[in-house]
Amino acid sequence: MEAEGFFYAIRLPGNDVLYDGIGHLLTRPVGRPPKKPIVWYHSFPYQAGSWDRPRRVVAKVEWHQEELFPRVGFVVTNLKRSSAQVVRFQNLRGKAEQTIKEGKYALKWTRLSCHDFSDNQVRLQLFALAYNLGNFLRRLALPHGVKHWSLTTIREKLIKIDAKVVTHSRYAIFQMAEVAVPHRLFAAILERIHRVRAVASMAPS
Repeated sequence: MEAEGFFYAIRLPGNDVLYDGIGHLLTRPVGRPPKKPIVWYHSFPYQAGSWDRPRRVVAKVEWHQEELFPRVGFVVTNLKRSSAQVVRFQNLRGKAEQTIKEGKYALKWTRLSCHDFSDNQVRLQLFALAYNLGNFLRRLALPHGVKHWSLTTIREKLIKIDAKVVTHSRYAIFQMAEVAVPHRLFAAILERIHRVRAVASMAPS
């Protein structure tokens, strides 16, 4: 990544040398611990045995109430940001991994069983499209109280649900059990979808 000019922040497993570099932060703070964790950062050069030169390592030490030992994490990076910003940047990677995990379990997008690479490529693109559509639904149409729903929950409660269809000459009625989604919540979701459609129709072509 350095040869290609990329910036990076990669988590490192702890070892004795790294812990020696933050020894001054491993003494429990004096006094009664607050409810909010005490967080310290420290940046120092470190060279692993397989590295050709030292690199910057950022350590994060968290002291939590009612915990005897601190929570410690190490990140190697070539970023010039502050230590706290480097850790925050690295944590965003964890968020991306959660997104990948969600797609893996909710949409089964690792099921690429075709023989040809090009066919599997198309399948993965369709899975990614389905994920984006589900994520758009979550971000734009779900009321605040259920925005935390995972795609699995959305699929089971909003999409893959049974309904009885009653048709008449001029309209059709979908009768669904309120066990999955209450009537008011379902109506609120439909109303938000309608507003998104209205905004899209007003956009300039």
